[in-house]
Amino acid sequence: MKKVQLSGSLRASVGKKGAKATRDAGLVPCVLYGLGEQTHFAVKVNDIEKIVFSPNVYQVELDIDGKKAVGIIQELQQHPVKDIIQHVDFLELNDKKEVKVGLPVRLEGNSKGVMNGGRLLQIFRRLNVQGLPQDLPEEIVVDITDLRIGKSIRISDISKGKINYLHAMNSVICSVARSRVSIEEEEEAEAEAAEEAGEGATTPAEETSAE
Repeated sequence: MKKVQLSGSLRASVGKKGAKATRDAGLVPCVLYGLGEQTHFAVKVNDIEKIVFSPNVYQVELDIDGKKAVGIIQELQQHPVKDIIQHVDFLELNDKKEVKVGLPVRLEGNSKGVMNGGRLLQIFRRLNVQGLPQDLPEEIVVDITDLRIGKSIRISDISKGKINYLHAMNSVICSVARSRVSIEEEEEAEAEAAEEAGEGATTPAEETSAE
């Protein structure tokens, strides 16, 4: 998993009033928990936005007034109307303790079904997994090269590695459905085949006259 660095400063006061004062100062209130006591701190808005508004999932190397820790975003609170980050919870990581996280899914390859006119449907953009921090990949890569029309790829079909998927193993990640174009082409092909078969057949009257 990719890593990124983030610096913060300890918060003098916590609670709703303290959080509001932090936001009024142009900072985002955060908390780090999971190993030992909680640490309340604040970070610059621009710094945390680069991490939050990204398709990637990061292990965040935190420097909080000299205290070093590695965490992962566990919960994010945003303004109900605006895309403003109001609070971020970081879970501190331990190399010997498994963590739950949602990883992005990337489809790789050119599907045979899509090339034949099918429509690609991606059900999961992220998959929830559990594993040790050092075993977590940056993303879940799914090869769709051999995916044909009417077929699907399930969680049970992809490499498990050292992580556990927190979904039913028969859950569909992606599939190729019949598009209107592919159905029309199939119907035309069937009609042509039937027409050719009809032209090649002889009627009883033709057989009698031939005798």
